[in-house]
Amino acid sequence: MTQEQMQLTPLAGIRYFTPQDDYQLNGRDGLVAILWCGKPPIPLLDEDFAALEAGSTPDYDMVGRGIYQTLRLNPDCSGAADYAEVLKEAYPHIISDLGGQIIMLEAKEVDTPYLDRKINFLKIMALVDPENAGLPLEIARVYVDKGSRLSSMHHAVTCWYAAEKHLKIAYGLNSTDRHTAYEYGEALYMLGRYDQAAEIWSDIITLLEPAERAQVEARIAAILAGRIPTVPPLDYLTALSIAVEQHHNGFNDDAAAIIKDVLSDAVFAEQFPVNEVYYLLGTCYQEIGLMAEAAEAFKRS
Repeated sequence: MTQEQMQLTPLAGIRYFTPQDDYQLNGRDGLVAILWCGKPPIPLLDEDFAALEAGSTPDYDMVGRGIYQTLRLNPDCSGAADYAEVLKEAYPHIISDLGGQIIMLEAKEVDTPYLDRKINFLKIMALVDPENAGLPLEIARVYVDKGSRLSSMHHAVTCWYAAEKHLKIAYGLNSTDRHTAYEYGEALYMLGRYDQAAEIWSDIITLLEPAERAQVEARIAAILAGRIPTVPPLDYLTALSIAVEQHHNGFNDDAAAIIKDVLSDAVFAEQFPVNEVYYLLGTCYQEIGLMAEAAEAFKRS
């Protein structure tokens, strides 16, 4: 099997080694003995690939380092499921380290680069444990977090579509979990798929606590009555990302106009947290000298 046939994913610092069909990965004092035949080429760190002598094959540690780094860089890479299976079978210490990294990231507020790292770690765990509905659910939640922050709202489209994809997976694995179903419906709503959202929410009505049930019933009734945002909410997030860019470039008049246009949709403004948005609006007004308007916007943030 050649690299061309596999269409291997190029990754910085990684080179691929294609072993003979009879290559066997051995390690952990005989506890690991995996025949590699049928698996994709082995990813190795550049320095480990360079250290291989002519005719030699990578050892247990080299393979573990290469696979872990490859999945950390891109858990959606070609051969990812096979690589994760090898980690699961042969490298329990790496799986343990991965779990520790996720716990550490969950224990504190993190900036966007750390959200990306958390997503990749969770994706690796989902490859290792594909029947665990909680993993795609958590991946979706991190995407939603990233796609809803003003600082990273330029990624809103990518993040919300990715969230919907992983929520669909989680829902498929456990459709009776009310949290998964509600959040899947919310993602569909964000994408403007209102009827689908109402259908998903209707299926879990009987599973909800009274307060939650009343809230969801109100959302469904609003959809059926046509009380929905003028455009899909994701379009408003895209507009807000442009407002953020305009503000950073000093065009505060334009930024304020975009924000006001978004907030004029009462349905969107009521249903989605906009505290940060009002703060940004206040900052824009402040920059252009409209102090009374700025004070009013800050008051609502």
